[in-house]
Amino acid sequence: MKEVVVKKVSNAREMKDFVRFPSVLYAKSEQYVPDLEMDIRNSFNPRKNAGLEFSDIQPFIAYRDGEVVGRIAGIVNRHANERWQVRVVRFSMIDFIDDLSVSGALLDAVAQWGASRGMTHIQGPMGITDFDKEGMLIEDFDLKGSMAAIYNYEYYPRHMEALGYTKEADWLQVRVNIPAEVPARYARVAQYAREQIGLRVRKLTDKEIQQEYGRRIFTLLNESYQSLFGFTRLTERQMDDFVRQYLSLVDKRLMTAIENQEGEMVGIAITLYSLADALRKTGGRLWPTGWYHLLSGLKWRHSDNAEMLLIAVRPDYQGLGVNAMFFDDLIPIYNQCGIKWAETGPQLEDNVRELSQWKPLHPTIVKRRRCFGKKI
Repeated sequence: MKEVVVKKVSNAREMKDFVRFPSVLYAKSEQYVPDLEMDIRNSFNPRKNAGLEFSDIQPFIAYRDGEVVGRIAGIVNRHANERWQVRVVRFSMIDFIDDLSVSGALLDAVAQWGASRGMTHIQGPMGITDFDKEGMLIEDFDLKGSMAAIYNYEYYPRHMEALGYTKEADWLQVRVNIPAEVPARYARVAQYAREQIGLRVRKLTDKEIQQEYGRRIFTLLNESYQSLFGFTRLTERQMDDFVRQYLSLVDKRLMTAIENQEGEMVGIAITLYSLADALRKTGGRLWPTGWYHLLSGLKWRHSDNAEMLLIAVRPDYQGLGVNAMFFDDLIPIYNQCGIKWAETGPQLEDNVRELSQWKPLHPTIVKRRRCFGKKI
């Protein structure tokens, strides 16, 4: 068998191979949901990715006899390393054929690249921020993927274990059927939060989000997520990028902000109609017809299921009924919009408070995923 050659992506042809490889690898998969190729390219462009102001990133591509057999990206996030007092190189966007010599060569390339920058540990899949896709799927490979989370073949985690990588963190996703009425527990706690604590629901407009509330949302996320595994605070430029790129896609009925009596935002919940089917139809490309499938999924023929992209509550208001107010507001709206079931993004398995909030909805835990790590 011919040797695997791993190269740093250094020209347009190699970048095209990097971007297109998953479409080839997952061509026969009914579960895989592609990223937009434009988004992958923008990840490596400092003008498009504000995270590159404090991170180094290097894509690698693996060939055997001229054929692409794998890809990976290495990331050194200086802010995260300072925050957590570590010297870690992260790996991201990892895909490979079922051949241990390929996966091993890719991970070794990132480890060596990281070591040349003084790193002593490799971990992943992790992105620059907590809002990038993270965690390798280790269960439920038969379930359809989503826009916000990684899908991979079942042989991936077997390769990681064979190469000596071990668990550093696990995430879980929660799937719930939407009830016809708000469960009594949520309604009761929401009423208490309104009447006794003085909290209120605020529905934001596009204008408010663009002018002020967009940054307030991501400032709240910085406060709420600061203790979570691997989290890095977003800069103001990153906040502006996320507002422009993502919040404009959200049906504002499905976005619930909670304010206290002083008008401070203390909680935010954001849901998006599932775009999994629309993204599969695009094949990862906006042109010539991909844009239509995405627009249709958002505006005209949206799915009967949704992705609960995020829920965040300011630490000093956790346990005071904010989550109940989210559900009290959103469940009737889900029903109005024809949403029959919803799935959260990945949530850390040890975040007991976050996971316990779903109990009145009789949740199903799905799609366990893992961050693997190893000393260099």
